[in-house]
Amino acid sequence: MSADQEAQTDELLALESIYDEEEFHRTESRQRGKINLCPELPPNFRLIVKGEACVEFGISFLPPLVLSFELPTDYPSSSAPVFTLSSKWLSRVQITALCKRLDELWEENRGNVVLFTWIQFLKEETLEFLSIQSPLEVQTIGGQPHCESGQNQAEDTALEKSKVQELDPRAVQEVDHHTDILTLLLDFNEAQKQKEFDSKVFSCGICFSENLGSNSLLFKECQHVYCKACVKEYFQIQIRDGKVQSLTCPEPECMSLASPAQVKLLVGKDEFARYDRLLLQSSLNRMADIVYCPRMSCCMAVMIEPDTNMGICPSCRFVFCTLCKRAYHALSLCKEGKIPVECPLIHTSTIRASLFHLYCDLHSCI
Repeated sequence: MSADQEAQTDELLALESIYDEEEFHRTESRQRGKINLCPELPPNFRLIVKGEACVEFGISFLPPLVLSFELPTDYPSSSAPVFTLSSKWLSRVQITALCKRLDELWEENRGNVVLFTWIQFLKEETLEFLSIQSPLEVQTIGGQPHCESGQNQAEDTALEKSKVQELDPRAVQEVDHHTDILTLLLDFNEAQKQKEFDSKVFSCGICFSENLGSNSLLFKECQHVYCKACVKEYFQIQIRDGKVQSLTCPEPECMSLASPAQVKLLVGKDEFARYDRLLLQSSLNRMADIVYCPRMSCCMAVMIEPDTNMGICPSCRFVFCTLCKRAYHALSLCKEGKIPVECPLIHTSTIRASLFHLYCDLHSCI
């Protein structure tokens, strides 16, 4: 085995021992691989979305830079690794600048293995090298978010248009200008936070057992953590008793609500269907323009129009008075009196109509 081959083998084995399979992947048949590198963000790093309104989001992770490499037979004695560098949120101008810096690092370390040096630079120094600071701007252009990373993005965009020939062919932008970059950044950040949570150990606030985050549930509003077994039993009891509005954090006096996704994750299919139905019915019950068909064999939700006391059941077609719940009596004075002036009916909205029709669909399946 030549000195170059030995150096390459030792370098790749060292990288495999440092990074997990998601970060470092090596192709066994050839001396090549792919490295995913998430830049290190300072505390309280934020995204700012500028459009009709200005909104800020706190993030802890940005999507990785992907360094794909292949080692020539005369690396590291003579040749540098052959590589491409790609990103989903940096511009090609910025990636080109990073490629040139990798070349400089090779020249400074010529004759020695350089992959780990490249990795350290991309992870630890990318933001500073590109003058990217918090908040990272995401501009809304034509209703679609676009990333404006760095302080001099306007100059970068102009440079990219006027000096296309100077862009490094090794610099790859993985997404096109139609990509919703804000959703991409927020989804990646949420996935990485969940991955980080899953790997930590937490003490359940109910049974006090120690569990991995993957076996625990986090109430995001209050950050209280419980094991899934305890929360599952708690949810099941509340749903069985019809207290779907009470699926809050078990901590005394804490009012953080469980999300429907968290409920669905823990309870069975039939239990979640009951929870979903009762939650929807509870929402309908709070609407002033929703009443129920008075026929005991029906009980379908009925949406009524403003300034009228006539209801028409969409299921059984029964026409009734919404005040006394008897058959509609037209202009006859209702025994229950007129509709109170201080409680006018709320006009139908798109959201109310959607909830109403959803309830009707659920009711028809029961």
